[in-house]
Amino acid sequence: MFEGYADHWALVTGASSGIGAEFARQLAARGMHLVLVARREDRLNELAEELDTRHGTRCEVVVVDLSVPGEGKRLFDEVASRSIDVELLINNAGFGFVGAVDDTDPGRMMEMIRLNIAALTELTYLFLPAMLKREHGGIINVASVAAFQPVAYMPVYAASKAFVLHFSEALWAECRDRNVTVQGLCPGTTATEFFDIAGASGWLKKQRSHTAAYVVRKSIKALDRGRQYAVPGLLNLLLSLSVRLARRKMVVLQSMRFFRPQRKKKGDDKKP
Repeated sequence: MFEGYADHWALVTGASSGIGAEFARQLAARGMHLVLVARREDRLNELAEELDTRHGTRCEVVVVDLSVPGEGKRLFDEVASRSIDVELLINNAGFGFVGAVDDTDPGRMMEMIRLNIAALTELTYLFLPAMLKREHGGIINVASVAAFQPVAYMPVYAASKAFVLHFSEALWAECRDRNVTVQGLCPGTTATEFFDIAGASGWLKKQRSHTAAYVVRKSIKALDRGRQYAVPGLLNLLLSLSVRLARRKMVVLQSMRFFRPQRKKKGDDKKP
């Protein structure tokens, strides 16, 4: 069970918006100090000012692009240079892409793998040893409900989140007897910038979604209980369980109904 909130430090990647920013807000409300990490410095500074005004929270801003090799280690060294012991690590930074094979940029997919998998793995292994040594701490790795199944038109994203979930659960088993909790957070559709960045900006309007605040509340509640994973929302939980019973062929074929990109109209690719 995680109890180290007040006057401890949390590090949140992807803190400039969405679930990351909401983690910062809710953890600050519990008395934590924050290391805010993202690429957009202006947004991080605005969030730091907000948290200081509302809660008197100490905030350290570190601008990093974690999709670039070596930046995870630079972040770790920067935090160490500021004499900060991270009690709770929130590996939230990541992005997705929705599109057919023909429209997929291989370079963009490799960038996704570096951010969603490589950076998360590196930061986990950099910060985890100190938590185990002092026998308290926690890590929340943000996966997705897509982690439970292959998803057509989002193959790299779904596969990357499957890695995050399995990686987190395995570490949870290793660390649970040493008073360190590792959680895989698996939200479903959430009202954030995710689908705009993924290239499917209209998709969110067609689906029922949770707020980032709801997702973070459920994650923190699961952390308090020492759970190895959290799936916010009853329907999302039922979906995650149902795919284990269905034939794998049917699961992936059914995913095509929900994630099929809109066909481009003739002339869409022409320059104005």
